[in-house]
Amino acid sequence: MTEFAMHGHGVRGMHWETLQSLTGHGDPGKFGRMFPKLDPLNVDDDILIELARAMKEPGNPGENPDPAGDNRHIPAGFTYFGQFVDHDITLDTTPLDQQKADPLATRNFRSPALDLDSLYGDGPGIHPYLYQRDPVSFRITPKLLVGHAAESRDNSPTNPTGKIPSLPNDLPRNQVGHALIFDERNDENLLVAQTHLLMIKFHNAVVEWVKEKQPGLDGTALFKEARRIVTWHYQWIVLFDFVERLTEPGLVRKIKDAGRRYYRFVETPYMPAEFAAAAYRLGHSMVRETYSHNHVFHPGPGAIANGTLPLLFFFTGKSGKIVGELDPDPLDFPLNPQVALPSNWAIDWRRFFDIEGTGSADFSFNFSRRLDPFITPSLHELPGLREDPTETERREANLAFRNLRRGVQIGLPSGQDVCRAMGLTPMTPEQVAKGQDGKVAERHGLHIKTPLWYYVLKEAQHYHQGERLGPMASTIVAETFLGLVHGDHESFLWLRSNWKPELPGATASHFTMADLIRFVGDINPIG
Repeated sequence: MTEFAMHGHGVRGMHWETLQSLTGHGDPGKFGRMFPKLDPLNVDDDILIELARAMKEPGNPGENPDPAGDNRHIPAGFTYFGQFVDHDITLDTTPLDQQKADPLATRNFRSPALDLDSLYGDGPGIHPYLYQRDPVSFRITPKLLVGHAAESRDNSPTNPTGKIPSLPNDLPRNQVGHALIFDERNDENLLVAQTHLLMIKFHNAVVEWVKEKQPGLDGTALFKEARRIVTWHYQWIVLFDFVERLTEPGLVRKIKDAGRRYYRFVETPYMPAEFAAAAYRLGHSMVRETYSHNHVFHPGPGAIANGTLPLLFFFTGKSGKIVGELDPDPLDFPLNPQVALPSNWAIDWRRFFDIEGTGSADFSFNFSRRLDPFITPSLHELPGLREDPTETERREANLAFRNLRRGVQIGLPSGQDVCRAMGLTPMTPEQVAKGQDGKVAERHGLHIKTPLWYYVLKEAQHYHQGERLGPMASTIVAETFLGLVHGDHESFLWLRSNWKPELPGATASHFTMADLIRFVGDINPIG
């Protein structure tokens, strides 16, 4: 069964028994707790599914969402950038023999880090299939491989041919449509796949920039310098563009100066349960039901189709029907299995990040949805549900229920207990009980002891009308990301703490996702 954005793959190996056995370690291992002494909150599944169903956003699958639910402070592109980041920090390629030798992962394992191993693998020498070959010498180059989207149709009246040519705007794929990337989860939906492609093109553009600035570097030195620049700018974007949009401007610097109080480790970062299974699952609340993807797929008149969530999953290799040579019927019907991604699905980045320009009359900008307890309808019935499902199957298809139950399974404490442990005053029971969802929580006493993930969303709604996280979740998210970067001994915080971005941006000594897209230059490939 497919899951959606920022679904927290890092907790697949996180179990209550393991977390308890690691409590008290100086460095807890792969997974651990920020607050190991707090009691777990136990709630029956019947109560959790009732609360989960009350968390459904009004509307039906495939319908355009009510604009009143938009978060105009966070562009929708950050939803899927956040999923890309999630896969980066939860990718673990520890060799099997080390896993067997150290089952609790207290000594030898790949720690969570914002190091882009999901993009680079272990480099050209170990994973050459990710990299381009020189057409003359056939040697591996410092550039990453880019795939091509196939020629497709265009309904625009300004295009006399009615066709969009093949474009270098897909992930590289093998003959059966499998993406040649180091983390196949980044081919789960089209928006995270296009984000991964953007990062590939960012690296390749930086390679050219370094060649111009430092001529004479050999291939190894060129790759190493380009990777450093890409990774440090990416870390900067995560901390000072992404995290500070989710929390508040200046918070990361404030914590950096004052020191982390709750996410602490001696040498090796770990993945905190409170972050991975609750606070960072905020992304499910940000998902839209439909997207204005480009001038071919958007909600307005003249489009071939709306950019719905099912379509964004269909046009992938991992979760959808890009099957390469396995395609039994290569005719150009939209929902047939596809040999390759059609070129008319290349993303228009102006619709997802705050880049100047609005384009044609069909242009509309995608905002993320508010950080609140309401989850878009399609996430309440995930793909793969059969026509006559059992009650258990219906529950399993509800992402809100799965998140709530996961918190119980790994023994997360209540939101109120976490607040008190941080010296914060929790929301009052009356504040948690507001709204129809809150009434369900109140009926079962969950307005007094509230599941942590639900509390995170309720806190954002109460304090900031869903535009950003509340005080408890903001601290957990900011401290965790800051710790992950500082715990990486190749990061800019470790090697050069006063470093400022060196690539050109709209603001001096700053670099954002919009700057990254402008640097790459491929803003709206299909025009």
